[in-house]
Amino acid sequence: MTAPALHGVFPYLVSPVDADGRVMRPVLTRLVEHLIAAGVHGLTPLGSTGEFAYLTRAQKEEVVETVVAAARGRVPVIAGVAATSTAEAVALARSLMARGADGVMATLEAYFPVSDDGIAAYFGAVAAAVDGPVVLYTNPSFQRADLSLPLIRRLARVPNIRYIKDASTNTGRLLSILTETEGRMQVFAASSHIPACVMLLGGVGWMAGPACLVPRQSVALYALARAGDWAGAMALQRRLWPVNQAFARYQLAACIKAGLALQGFEVGAPIPPQAPLDATAREDLRRILAGVADLAPGEGTAPG
Repeated sequence: MTAPALHGVFPYLVSPVDADGRVMRPVLTRLVEHLIAAGVHGLTPLGSTGEFAYLTRAQKEEVVETVVAAARGRVPVIAGVAATSTAEAVALARSLMARGADGVMATLEAYFPVSDDGIAAYFGAVAAAVDGPVVLYTNPSFQRADLSLPLIRRLARVPNIRYIKDASTNTGRLLSILTETEGRMQVFAASSHIPACVMLLGGVGWMAGPACLVPRQSVALYALARAGDWAGAMALQRRLWPVNQAFARYQLAACIKAGLALQGFEVGAPIPPQAPLDATAREDLRRILAGVADLAPGEGTAPG
């Protein structure tokens, strides 16, 4: 049976963990309910904003269990899978799928350099271990092993590797991916790209942490783009762009966790040794969020 196509807004969820390392299930459940009520099209736990690199295997499993239980099948849950070894990535992917994830977003954490053949084998093994869609995630700023265009073309031939989230700052590369993979692989925008522009190029949506803070507005932006109202989409995009800029300016999880706390979600501090935002940064974020809080779903549309 073919899985439904992924599209739209997929917030990267934070991982609320208390000082003793316990996953704070109630606040994560409430956040999931809030995001679904805002109209998001899916959820992505264990992304960069979810601090996957700082969590134990047990914490990762509990985060995904909590999100799946809270989502109750209303939207797909695409869980992050990242490891330095192929065996660990495969084991984690199987575990998260067994806990109800609908698919995985796969990342390679490389300490030593890895050849294209090694990278292809890693992602191919993860794809073979799951019976749902696989989203490739590459972020050249944080990773030693980037995905070259020839490698992306190669991986696009794996049947269930159907999507990529490229967090480079090279928007032209996204168009190259869409062109070179000839429709076999769809592109999601990252926070480092302008989502409306990526959707104009043919992207299918936005996977990013800032959507946690502005879910309703992000869904409105997607709807305008999908309707082909590019003037309206860009008008709204301009008003929302300061949220992306704050996300880039401050540490990822610290920014989103601080923003959620301002909105009444006590998701805790980022996992040490990461530091929370200081008072100046929190005030900057408060000002930015206040500037977009009044945007209604259709607001920002240019006059017809």
